[in-house]
Amino acid sequence: SGTPFFVLGSSRKYEEACDIYVRAANMFKMAKNWSAAHLHLQMDNKLDGAINFLDAGNAFKKADPQEAINCLNQAIEIYTDMGRFTIAAKHHISIAEIYESELLDVDKAICHYEQAADYYKGEESKSAANKCLLKVATYTAQLEQYQKAIDIYEQIGTYAMDSVLLKYGAKDHFFKAALCHFCVDMLNARLSVQRYEDMFPAFSDARECKLVKKLLDAYEEQDVDAFTDAVKDFDSISRLDQWNTTMLLRIKKQIQDDESDLR
Repeated sequence: SGTPFFVLGSSRKYEEACDIYVRAANMFKMAKNWSAAHLHLQMDNKLDGAINFLDAGNAFKKADPQEAINCLNQAIEIYTDMGRFTIAAKHHISIAEIYESELLDVDKAICHYEQAADYYKGEESKSAANKCLLKVATYTAQLEQYQKAIDIYEQIGTYAMDSVLLKYGAKDHFFKAALCHFCVDMLNARLSVQRYEDMFPAFSDARECKLVKKLLDAYEEQDVDAFTDAVKDFDSISRLDQWNTTMLLRIKKQIQDDESDLR
């Protein structure tokens, strides 16, 4: 009954052998691209050199993330020398993603997203720049660098509210900015919500705006239950993402801490 053991054993060995071949092939590819890149640079064929560095970088991504970053950085150097900043920006994003997912270094990821945003801005690619800046804001707020995040969310919210296509998303940016303000100082959060409503009257009708106001009242009254209920009501209709949930928990903890201080 079932597959004979020796067949299972040999198929496992076969898989292992395949893995080793694939790994060897990749190492060979990396080495080949690496030496080809340097050869092309010596021959002053910059574009081909850059392409080889990119190929090497992609091959290294899983096996040796740091080496992948080195390759991508060398490609970026060539592209910036050639004045091709949009392509350089794209590869800064690739590096940021390696820092995010492989090396788990948020600070370095932030640096590369900022660099990409600068290059995109210089090339008038506003929406590509904003995408990178939103990543920066997400991470800086998580690191409690709230003012930096606020500046980005307000800037992108203001840009979005003046655009027919992006107008609907403006409320999300102002909501995130308000939550960052709230993490720092309740009074500031109230003033900022007022300011967003003045700038962008549609924000007043948004559920996000109503939620922040309920939370501000609950905070003033030190009422944890009212705070929790307001969040639950909102979440039952439109799910709060991980980032929003993290910020709301930080604010809720402040109320709980204040409560225990009063006891």
